[in-house]
Amino acid sequence: MIHEARLMLLDPRDTILVCIAPVAAGDSVTIEGVALSAPDPIGVGHKVARRALAPGDKVVKYGAPIGSITRATAPGALVHLHNMKSDYIASHSRDAVSEGKG
Repeated sequence: MIHEARLMLLDPRDTILVCIAPVAAGDSVTIEGVALSAPDPIGVGHKVARRALAPGDKVVKYGAPIGSITRATAPGALVHLHNMKSDYIASHSRDAVSEGKG
């Protein structure tokens, strides 16, 4: 289901939308009937917050939880490794390696 010209809702239970056309930082996007200014550039295939998400909130895609939010995320913001973690597999990043976690 197309939610907005550049964002797709895969399942009504989802907390994210999937970007289907590039969004530049500052572009106007409409989410849940509200026009917002995208705070981040978002590439095709990436996740976008459908609503405000707080630490601990589940990231739901295809109606299934795929992870949890690690820091507050505004509607229309990119959801990726900087603000979410998998609840199922270890996350590997430069930060994890530099902190001795990877």
